[in-house]
Parts: sequence; C-alpha cells; structure tokens
Amino acid sequence: QVRLVESGGGLVQPGGSLKLSCVVSGTIVGTYQMSWHRQALGKQRELVGTISSSGTTNIVDSVKGRFSISRDNAKNSYLQMNNLIPEDTALYYCHLARPGRPGEWGQGTQVTVSS
Repeated sequence: QVRLVESGGGLVQPGGSLKLSCVVSGTIVGTYQMSWHRQALGKQRELVGTISSSGTTNIVDSVKGRFSISRDNAKNSYLQMNNLIPEDTALYYCHLARPGRPGEWGQGTQVTVSS
C-alpha cells in the first residue's frame, strides 16, 4: 500500500519561501499523477498544481510564477513556494492518482504566512 507524508510547512513572513515535501512509501507502478492541493480555513480544498509520471507540470494561475513542483527518482514530490503572501496560508496536501485505483491523500502540512 502506498502512503504519502507531507512535511516542510511552518510559519513564514510575507515574501519568504518554503519547500514542501511529499514522501512516498510503497511502490508505484505504471503511470500516475501527483498533485498538490491546499485548503484554507473555512474554504474548499483547491488544486495548486500537478506533476505527471512523465514529468509534465501544471501550476494554477493564482500561484504561477511563485510556486513550482518537482520530483525525484524515488517519486517523491516537492512544492517550492516563493514570495509567499498571507493568502497562501492553508493546509497543504499531496495526492496520488493512478488509473483504476483509489486516490491517496497525505495528512497535510500547515503553512502560515504572517508577519
């Protein structure tokens, strides 16, 4: 069974940077898509960006130019967040999607942007 664990969140001042990690335990075979999502207090969970098994990335317009997604050979995923603003405050989750299988969510990591 695959398990996802996020880390790297914390308190950062506006304009600062954080790099979130999503570590994968278990074996992923075949094509897949990793994605990052966030949920601010009182709001719906929203997509931040995706990275496919081929390495193609997509970032939503609201954070494009500030956030980027990458991965390593172990299929762990990373969300680099630069020039953070208070509106980026949220619980950040990674998600794994594979054809024919239920999706997997991590437990989330809190990011708070405040002076």
